[in-house]
Amino acid sequence: MAYCGNIMKISQKGLYALQAMMMLSRHYNQGAIRIRDIAYEEALPEKFLELILLELKNARMVESVRGAKGGYQLRRAPSEIHLSEIIRLIDGPLAPFADADHLRTLINRDDEHRALYQVFLDVRDAAAKILEHTTLADIMTGKGAGTLKSGKRRKKKGEPPSVLPMVVHGNPIRSKDE
Repeated sequence: MAYCGNIMKISQKGLYALQAMMMLSRHYNQGAIRIRDIAYEEALPEKFLELILLELKNARMVESVRGAKGGYQLRRAPSEIHLSEIIRLIDGPLAPFADADHLRTLINRDDEHRALYQVFLDVRDAAAKILEHTTLADIMTGKGAGTLKSGKRRKKKGEPPSVLPMVVHGNPIRSKDE
């Protein structure tokens, strides 16, 4: 993940991994799901998805099942898989600004800009905390960190969801209405 202006970025590969894991969460305890079915349901490129699932398998987040009813399934319950694990595996560190050690060094060395770097460190820590405390089960039930748990205003019936802009490899994700 990276931060660019006021828009959080995640790689296309990272986004695909999260989408595949969400799909596997929806079908948890229903048996293995074929790559073709995951790709179709999530509108993901099948060949790229194969590589992603192999990485997730090697990290022991998913397991493959051979045979006619083969495919992939979660190795652990969705409530035991945190978004931070998936993102770190696919994209590396979670930090939206810089790594924490680098920011701490800047805080200690640059008196004039210490407060600014401290804000960046606080944002980095907050983003990491949200991802570390949000599981696949949380997002499947709409109870991700920062939603209902935070005591924020609840969405009224019929109100469209609030959406933050997100960039994937420099291309904004557009709504179906655009």
